[in-house]
Amino acid sequence: MAECSAVWIARRAEDGANRRLACQFNQANPVEQRFTFDQVASVYSQARPAYPDALVDDIVAYADLKPNDRIFEVGCGTGQATKSFAKRGFPILATDPGPDMLRSARESLAHFSNVEFLETTFEAWPTDRAAFRLIIAAQSWHWVSPDVRFSKAADALSRDGCLAVFGHVPVGLPAPLLDQFKEIYLRRIGKWGPPPEAWYLPNGPFKEWFSVSGLFEPVEHRRYAWKWRHTTSSYVDFLRTKSDHRMMEPAKRDALLAEIAWAIDSHGGQFDVDYESHLYIARRVDPN
Repeated sequence: MAECSAVWIARRAEDGANRRLACQFNQANPVEQRFTFDQVASVYSQARPAYPDALVDDIVAYADLKPNDRIFEVGCGTGQATKSFAKRGFPILATDPGPDMLRSARESLAHFSNVEFLETTFEAWPTDRAAFRLIIAAQSWHWVSPDVRFSKAADALSRDGCLAVFGHVPVGLPAPLLDQFKEIYLRRIGKWGPPPEAWYLPNGPFKEWFSVSGLFEPVEHRRYAWKWRHTTSSYVDFLRTKSDHRMMEPAKRDALLAEIAWAIDSHGGQFDVDYESHLYIARRVDPN
């Protein structure tokens, strides 16, 4: 299976120029793009994948969570990551700015009495100081304002509390489809480059963000490889939930996705994507 270009360029590149390429997302995508997800909440709940059990187990072990330790979740979406921690019995305050996203999350996690939901951005949330043993952000940390990301997280964490930031990155696509996708994107929208997910690769900005904040101990990075089998409909639905696609003019997006669907159908209607989930986790620095 051939490595995809773009994200795939970012994965292979360790020099400064390509690191800057990945970081251009910061300028190209304003924080307010996070609100576009609410428009496709029902699709999002079905189209987005869960997180590897090994990743969740590693977070729990690293944070040394005890049964009653509270977890705060930044941008829970429709609850994919929330469910993984809820199944382990921890009390969770899950937040998201999208009312429809939260409605979907409440429905899918209705049988968990240990999860409380709150409609808010992390920036607007009135900090509950030193109340949480763990803060998690699954594919959401880059949407939080840089001015408050780490300072507010540090305030909300108890002594030795941990911040865990994690997300999925596509790293491999069948070569014939990759070539067709690239041609379609260039012809339809005039560009083909790293999507937001590229930020979660090791040469992205997360390690530096933790370090520059001065509020957390040296960050630990872990990688989890897996495969995601797509059909034509599942892949198109997934693309509908991506922020860069949500920002397209609807007619242009529909035409693009129609061609993507045709390309997948022409190759048998299903394919595997190689994925990696990347975790960045660190303990809060004790100010005393």
